[in-house]
Amino acid sequence: MENSTLNQLISKYNVAAPRYTSYPTVPFWENEDFKEHEWRFRVSQNYKSSKQNGISIYVHLPYCESLCTYCGCNTRITKNHQVEDPYISSLLKEWAMYKRILGSESLMIAEIHLGGGTPTFFQAENLKRLIDGLLAGNKKTAEASFSFEAHPANTTYEHLKTLYDLGFKRLSLGIQDFDEKVQFIINRHQTVEDVDRVMKDAREIGYDSINFDLIYGLPMQTQESVKMTIEHSLRLNPDRISFYSYAHVPWIKPGQRRFTEHDLPVGEEKLNLYRLGKSMIQEAGFKDVGMDHFSKVEDALYIASKNGGLHRNFMGYADRYTPLLIGLGVSSISDAWSAFAQNVKTVEEYHALIGEGKLPVVKGHLLTEQDTLIRQYILDMMCRGKVILKDGASENEAIVERLQPMIADGLVSHKANKVEITELGKSFLRNVCMAFDVRLHQTKERENLFSQAI
Repeated sequence: MENSTLNQLISKYNVAAPRYTSYPTVPFWENEDFKEHEWRFRVSQNYKSSKQNGISIYVHLPYCESLCTYCGCNTRITKNHQVEDPYISSLLKEWAMYKRILGSESLMIAEIHLGGGTPTFFQAENLKRLIDGLLAGNKKTAEASFSFEAHPANTTYEHLKTLYDLGFKRLSLGIQDFDEKVQFIINRHQTVEDVDRVMKDAREIGYDSINFDLIYGLPMQTQESVKMTIEHSLRLNPDRISFYSYAHVPWIKPGQRRFTEHDLPVGEEKLNLYRLGKSMIQEAGFKDVGMDHFSKVEDALYIASKNGGLHRNFMGYADRYTPLLIGLGVSSISDAWSAFAQNVKTVEEYHALIGEGKLPVVKGHLLTEQDTLIRQYILDMMCRGKVILKDGASENEAIVERLQPMIADGLVSHKANKVEITELGKSFLRNVCMAFDVRLHQTKERENLFSQAI
């Protein structure tokens, strides 16, 4: 494709766009219709009807010793490790409330994922207390998958061995960029040697899937720095690479004001960083399995993308679908398929509600019949690259009309009731999904809700 044509597409589609880890996206949840008793009912009914699939558990561990200025996560910055024990106690009390809601002494656990924040902020023995508490009296499904996110600079052999012995076989390392100038401005410091040490320890212990998180579009990034970062990453030999766009939302995350828009690669410059990184990753044998995710052919994520099992949720892409996701901890989001719920966003509120014996849920959404249909459309596009429009669905006509410019630009094809993304369209996947998003097109207030698509 000629650069002039590509520039036109970048200019046209570089708009504020959701990342679609859910539908409806959080800004469009109808919280006024959400009642806690209804949430409890939906959770209970979901588990009763899909018990054999097991439960996914996401645990948000918000603490970090320093603020990474690019970060869009809910974090609490402290060097006081005395916070670990009371926080884990509250997590286990919240889990006990959900166990009572689910009405079963022995639950089936399909997934556990520790995110943050920095899970490796916590001492290994405290993480063991947490996992032992989650698993106590419960059973793991035959294909259960446990994973955690880690900062290479503070992950110890003890972290890796303790969690492995508890059933964790997957590890995600937050690297972002190896360039020292970029690391300085985003306040994220780890060396190639740090990552190499963690990789060697993890492989020796027995971890079978290691992911690298890399970001393009960070302040001070150049073609040379991205090339260097990808080269180091490929030499270190992970099983998966997440190479995703930096989301610049300083009106939501004030820490991002350490730098300005003038420090950021934008438009064609940013897309060229993506194209460079993507081509290097694919030339090394990694396969594109969805928006910004690449894996080796023997990895479970790629296998799921080939057999139709790929799923997307609040944690990103997953190699399995579980109907019930319980989020524990500050700001965590739970998904009962027919309803979403999010916890309060401050540690103080969280501890207070747990202390009162209340679920720390602050908002949520009960999906309508239309929501469920559109959610499936967007999931199919995000995970399988194609959508089969439901016969007679009233939404289809408007969706196809919104797709017309993308069809003309070669981003998608449409024949009968099938919509399929093209190779070019994969770089504009968020935009394609927007065409299906009924709620987004019912509002004009979107510019300050989401980061730019490119």
